[in-house]
This record gives sequence, structure tokens and C-alpha cells, in this order.
Amino acid sequence: MSSNSTTDHVGTSKAATRIRDAGIEIFAAKGYGATTTREIAARLGLSPGAMYPHYKTKESLLFAISVQGHESALLATTSADRPSDSPRDRLAATVAAYVIWHARNQSLAKVVQHELRSLSPDHFKYIASIRRRTSEVFARIIHLGNEQEAFHTIDAEAATLAITSLGVDVSRWFPSHAYSDPEVLAERYVELALRMVGAVN
Repeated sequence: MSSNSTTDHVGTSKAATRIRDAGIEIFAAKGYGATTTREIAARLGLSPGAMYPHYKTKESLLFAISVQGHESALLATTSADRPSDSPRDRLAATVAAYVIWHARNQSLAKVVQHELRSLSPDHFKYIASIRRRTSEVFARIIHLGNEQEAFHTIDAEAATLAITSLGVDVSRWFPSHAYSDPEVLAERYVELALRMVGAVN
């Protein structure tokens, strides 16, 4: 793709934001495949043609939403990381931020995490690069923890995959009868993540 600017892919106008918000709501409720651009336009009181200057296809709208969501999740995770802290505290902070983001942005997260198969190959490749950057946050902390013997991880790659997968899955079911508070859920997931990496008390 010719540009790496998030705003180039997402769009910053009020109209584009309204279209994305409507797309998120309907995609999350019905699924990408069962939604039409006509339905999204109707939700906003627009003609289908009014969406074209902002998003020429339904897939381009999904891509914009995917960039928005994945960049937001990456920012939440990286912003929580404090390199001067211990590996244990860094992992706790980043896992909590990742889980809380998926819980607080449940509809957006559900769309961007579970509609990847609907992206074009080029768009999928772009989103995959953001996902790798997010996973690398956890992987670096886990490897550092092992080097410093703060962790005793059986398999660092598997632990990274498990941690990110658990966070992503929050968007599928949250809230539930047992968990409706993002912070409480994050505390539980932090405990699980620390056990997975063999954190030393």
C-alpha cells in the first residue's frame, strides 16, 4: 500500500466518523457478510451514493474500521508499558490494558478481531502487521522476564499467543453474568497471564 498514515486509511471527517460508527454497530450485530452498504446508509438517513466519497466499498469501510480498532488497541497496550518497571509489572500493566480495551470497546473489537477473513489480501497484510506489533509488546516483556529469571516460561511464543488470544476473545462474550466490570476481568486475566509465564513471586 502506498501510504502508512492511519488517517489516510481511516478518514477524519465527521461524515466518515459517522459512517464508521454505524458500520461498527451493524457489523457487530449482524456480521459483515449479512450487512449491506444500503443498510448502513439508511441508518444514517443517507443515500447509498453519499457513502461513496468516503468509502467506495463495504470492504474499504471494514478496512478503515480495522485500522482504527487495531491502532487503538496497540496504543492502549504500548501506553501502559513502562520499560523502567519490572517485567512482572510490565506484563501486568499491558495485559490489563489489552483486556480492558477489548471489554470497553466490545463492538469495535468484535468487528476488527473476528472479521479479518473479509478483508482483501493487501488489507489483511496491513492489519496483520499491526497485530504483530501488538503481540511483540508481550513477547519482548516475556523474553526479558525469562532473561532476568523473573519468569520461567515453558514456551514464550505459546504464552504470547495465549495471552493475546484470551484478550481478543473478550470481545466475543463480554459482558457476562460473572464478569461485567472490565477492571475486575483484567485483574483475573493478569493473574492467569502471570501464571502462564511462570512469574516468580
